[in-house]
Amino acid sequence: MAEPTIKPDAPFYTEEELDVLYEHDPVAALRISREQHVLQQQLAAVGRADGPSPTPEDVKEILAEARRILLRDGGDLEFVALEGTVVRVRLKGNCVGCPRATLDLKNVVEALLRKRYPQLMEVRNTF
Repeated sequence: MAEPTIKPDAPFYTEEELDVLYEHDPVAALRISREQHVLQQQLAAVGRADGPSPTPEDVKEILAEARRILLRDGGDLEFVALEGTVVRVRLKGNCVGCPRATLDLKNVVEALLRKRYPQLMEVRNTF
């Protein structure tokens, strides 16, 4: 599922407004709340993206930390390329074919990279 585009002029509802909406339409209130959360994260990332762009060496250094985490369960990864805001890696070891590999890629590898370089938007597995 693709993330929504950044709409800095989108209306943001207060908690009180969402509470009132929740009483009438809980599904819409939940959807709006989630969309607002994602948009706030994207706007914050854009604000922090003014820092230096990572080099492949910077990315490899952070991936070394991710590798140590994956190696605990017999998994591994290797750096393939840095293409703008996308980092390409190749999952290896027990990560190949593992149903949790997608979660590990997002919640471990991408989280570590984005913590240091929020301008990186995605980590993709290359087969």
